[in-house]
Amino acid sequence: MIAIVDYGMGNLRSVFNALEIVGGNPRIVSNPDDLDKAERIVLPGVGAFGDCINNLCRTGFKDALEKAVLTRGLPILGICLGMQVMAMQGSEFGDHEGLGWFSAKVARINPTNPALSVPHVGWNDINYSHHPMFAGLPTRPDFYFVHSFHMHCTDQEHIVATCDYGEQVTAAVAKENIFATQFHPEKSHDYGLRMLKNFLEWKP
Repeated sequence: MIAIVDYGMGNLRSVFNALEIVGGNPRIVSNPDDLDKAERIVLPGVGAFGDCINNLCRTGFKDALEKAVLTRGLPILGICLGMQVMAMQGSEFGDHEGLGWFSAKVARINPTNPALSVPHVGWNDINYSHHPMFAGLPTRPDFYFVHSFHMHCTDQEHIVATCDYGEQVTAAVAKENIFATQFHPEKSHDYGLRMLKNFLEWKP
């Protein structure tokens, strides 16, 4: 079972549908105890960093995720805000402590080109490094982004994909059994579906 974490913020149905298309067995879970039955986890998210971490704590998912991911080693895919909250800190509407899975801080995009608006909404191609989650993708595939903030990693080796939006923007990060994307695979057509298929087969 692939557990899609429902903590009150996220594009759950589109993630569910995309995982079904690629042959997964997704289930939207709102009870942290259900993670004990999961084989893989997806942490989606749409909204503000502070609301996200507060909801994860309030619902009990913060502790359940730490047990499942850090102790049991389940593969997890974070999407958009679900990626950002894995950082040490986020600066959206004040400073907020994150899950701390990556030595990183989430800060507002600051494009040098004044013609580029924030939020960054739309398609952008990415540069990626070798990782099983990118298997079968062409050079510089394009994905769909919707965000105003992105992750600044202290350890550059955790950055496995970037895109250019008036500055280098972190598009994906990875560490051991943790993989996360700033873009939305579930909204990125064939390339996104290929990544989700890769997630089903990934054996970190």
